[in-house]
Amino acid sequence: MIDRDAVRDNAKYLRNVRPIDPDEIADYIEGAPHPAVVKQTLREEAHDLGLFERDDGTFVPASDEPAPFRNWSPAAFPDDYSFALEDLLIGRYGANWHVGDSGDRLRERVRQLKEDYYRGNPVEYDEDAALGYGIYHLPDYYAAVGYVLSDLAERSLLPRNPRVLDVGAGTGGPALGLHDFLPDDSVVDYHAVEPSASADVLDRMLGETRRNFRTTVHRETAEAFDPDGEYDIVLFASVLSELDDPAAVVEKYLDALADDGAIVAIAPADRNTSTGLREVEREVAPADGDVTVYAPTLRLWDGYAPSDRGWSFDVKPDLDVPGFQRRLDEGRDGDEDEGTFVNVDVQYSYSVLRTDGERRLDVRGNPARFAKMAEMERHVTNRIDLLAVKLSHDLSEGNNQVFKIGDGSEAVDHYAVRTRDTVLNADVADADYGDVLVFENVLALWNDDEEAYNLVVDDETLVDRVA
Repeated sequence: MIDRDAVRDNAKYLRNVRPIDPDEIADYIEGAPHPAVVKQTLREEAHDLGLFERDDGTFVPASDEPAPFRNWSPAAFPDDYSFALEDLLIGRYGANWHVGDSGDRLRERVRQLKEDYYRGNPVEYDEDAALGYGIYHLPDYYAAVGYVLSDLAERSLLPRNPRVLDVGAGTGGPALGLHDFLPDDSVVDYHAVEPSASADVLDRMLGETRRNFRTTVHRETAEAFDPDGEYDIVLFASVLSELDDPAAVVEKYLDALADDGAIVAIAPADRNTSTGLREVEREVAPADGDVTVYAPTLRLWDGYAPSDRGWSFDVKPDLDVPGFQRRLDEGRDGDEDEGTFVNVDVQYSYSVLRTDGERRLDVRGNPARFAKMAEMERHVTNRIDLLAVKLSHDLSEGNNQVFKIGDGSEAVDHYAVRTRDTVLNADVADADYGDVLVFENVLALWNDDEEAYNLVVDDETLVDRVA
């Protein structure tokens, strides 16, 4: 067995002198281990030592700068990942995996998965279901995670060399998105927790990652896994709805979070999973607790937390249809619509939680200046000034524009309804999801049909982005 401490000590010395060559270190280690064994040891220690492995097999100090912000907007699921998935499909079912019995089985698994998610039923994954899940969800999950990570990167709060724990990693869409979002010179210690047959798909997909994205798959349940050490990012992507007690699981993993780390939770945009995510957020981060909502549902009033329905999701540009989805869709039943097995819509709910008090936008309400949504009943039929987070894209169907908004104190839903378009209120439409807006002279009304408050934005209203 190699003297691991000796390898580390030599690497620590040489890192400040010259590139670390495993052949050279082998000469300094008692027993003269083979250089390949030294190289493997250096790889295993690289994250802790802050070492980046170059193409020539030597190791140099990794950059300690945070991951840069990037304009993440993928047009398609990358070809290398598509080919890897099709390799799995061909290996299991043959070249014509999308037709005959195998195609029928895969389509039936996708139908059942969609139904289970819609109904909130328990989801079980055998090998067919895992591959069907991969076909249907790898692309949109890949895209969604990068958009969420952008919220951290824009404030230089995403480490370039993170230690990541991906709880319920599934078939690997979020892992691949994380991989592609981070710069090529990053050194990543990635751990996945995935007990189901999806782990076999995950293993193959992780095989496409670069050498400094080092991966470990733990085939255990989220409840049973015992985290070792601290993690910069703990990721829950489309898994909370499958747990019996998701809030308790998130609270468990908060104990494994680095002091400046982030819990990143993502869910599909449908009502059940989206509102379920928000319920977990509110239970884990109460108004008087130590956990802060970093984004997107900022709490603009100290001492308050929202208790409305909480259905809020972001929408990003669609991806190109990957060939594997198109082929599966061609075999759909005659009574099924074209596109039944195509899923390239990038729509998702998310929550980023921290324990260091950091927030994406450090904005708070001033009671001398703004009305509070918790007290909206007293303002009905009055024009008021309001501070709010934009929490939807346009929800209308061609009439007045409608946008969900919140300030973190609301007990029922609030919507900004734009009845007159002016240059002075254009920010309500132009602002991004999660931006903070100031509404001046907006009319507060109660909508009996929707049991919600409408904040009417007309030609007397000014709307400005705070940041």
